[in-house]
Amino acid sequence: MPAPHDLTALDLLKAYKSKKLSPVDVVDDVIAHINAWEPALKALYAADFEGARRAAKASAARWKKGKPAGALDGVPITIKENIASKGVPVPLGTAATTLVPAAADAPPTARVREAGAIILAKTTMPDYGMLSSGLSSFHPLARNPWDLSKNPGGSSAGAGAAAAAGYGPLHIGTDIGGSVRLPAGWCGIFGLKPSLGRIPIDPPYVGRVAGPMTRTVQDSALLMSVLSQPDARDHMSLPPAKIAWTKLERDVKGLKIGLQLDAGFGLPLDGEIQAAVEAAAKLFAKAGARVTAMKPILAREIFDGLDDFWRARAWDDIVRLPPETRVKILPFIASWARKALQLSSVDVIRGFNRIMEMRKLAAAACAPYDYVLSPTAPIPAFAAELPCPTNDSSRPLEHVGFTVLWNMSEQPAASINCGYTKAGLPIGLQIVGPRFDDLGVLQLSRWYESRRPAQRPWPSPP
Repeated sequence: MPAPHDLTALDLLKAYKSKKLSPVDVVDDVIAHINAWEPALKALYAADFEGARRAAKASAARWKKGKPAGALDGVPITIKENIASKGVPVPLGTAATTLVPAAADAPPTARVREAGAIILAKTTMPDYGMLSSGLSSFHPLARNPWDLSKNPGGSSAGAGAAAAAGYGPLHIGTDIGGSVRLPAGWCGIFGLKPSLGRIPIDPPYVGRVAGPMTRTVQDSALLMSVLSQPDARDHMSLPPAKIAWTKLERDVKGLKIGLQLDAGFGLPLDGEIQAAVEAAAKLFAKAGARVTAMKPILAREIFDGLDDFWRARAWDDIVRLPPETRVKILPFIASWARKALQLSSVDVIRGFNRIMEMRKLAAAACAPYDYVLSPTAPIPAFAAELPCPTNDSSRPLEHVGFTVLWNMSEQPAASINCGYTKAGLPIGLQIVGPRFDDLGVLQLSRWYESRRPAQRPWPSPP
């Protein structure tokens, strides 16, 4: 049997049931593994290992009686720090936040706690979640376990790094433009951005979702069965639905699949990434799917409008802060947001209205297809110290062309590893489904996972 920290959640649950493993032994092993990695990785915030050990003992007692508390009893988990946990401050990645203990668990935290999961720690993120990077004015710099000189991506930076490094099997991130999928792609794990509202979240916002980040598709499906339960605090959530989350077997024969290799704006597609994604598409085609090329969906002016709106929204948050607090924000983020001062009210409204244009474009582009394949990102993981690939606050989001559209269209989209660069960095394949078809995306992801080229061993602590 592999070491406990390398076991999937499903493996752990089977081992608990058969009494081959105890949650106490598993949590002790995962904590030891984290302690070996964390001085270099810096993926965690507010670790509570003593609390985790107490929870593990309680879980072990329940398993001994044959009465687990729920679907995740005894399984270690981390939660992104912007998803509130009662009693833990929520810094939002920035030193400008006044640290006040959260009054209650946010919906994702509440659901996994009710299901018996053992919360090890929160995971790090950049200032306000507005970077695809591990750079933060509050947290230490998070790094990519495949290459510590590289970025794990973001804004679910710590979650991606933690999953790849083996900080237990389950992790929860959030995504408003690629923040689950980009770190999933660059860290070689699986990440799902579900349909908007599928997982209740507080506070909800246009395009913002929580999603599972795991090493396997099956573990994400298990986590979805818990996270998708209703919570009245999310006024944008979908009606409760009976979804057979763990029924992942599916034939792809006859499916109409679009292959998108041009986002329409942003950084050019790296050749190694294109080759890996095309190879993945050929696997679907050989199995009987009808794969055809798609034209670019977005245009520069449409995305720039969304960027204008995001800048104005961020500046509205920043301008309310006292000057002595405002200076604590990561300078790159402050510079990006400050450009909102050059915008008129009409510019901002036009920027917001670009969201509806993106929804319309996505619907039209996807109409001929059942699913869409694309790269998750146009480039491999970049230098750890950079806030974004361009290092330019006037062009900070040139790498989100393949991901951001699906937040605005509310469609489910996943990233799964489809290969490695010559330098050994993971490459993400994005799988996009129709709105509300979260299970279908998981099924196609599982189909590909079981047929993709052999995966390299997970990285070991330095």
